[in-house]
Amino acid sequence: MGNQGLVEMKHVDLPDNMVRAIAKQAEAERDKRAKIIHAEGEFRAADKLTKAANIISTNPQALQLRFLGTLSEIATEKNSTIIFPLPIEMMKAFQYRKPKTKKGDDEE
Repeated sequence: MGNQGLVEMKHVDLPDNMVRAIAKQAEAERDKRAKIIHAEGEFRAADKLTKAANIISTNPQALQLRFLGTLSEIATEKNSTIIFPLPIEMMKAFQYRKPKTKKGDDEE
């Protein structure tokens, strides 16, 4: 195997176009990694939202809690009055309720 020597390079001047090409490639790699990370986050968020939507769609109480939570968020974010219609279903409980009568009222 002959003589082996160690060569140390202290300074190398690359042409400007090569320096730009290397920098451009490094930037492209950073952009690629950032896009992959962002896409993975979007995918996970979409998966969680789908699961939440399935739970809410099969559980009316969960939908009501989400509705009330949203109202609470709106109320704390903005100092304003919120007017919203009540669902008809909530009013049905009061619609068919008979007034209570005293025992003596029925005997007349």
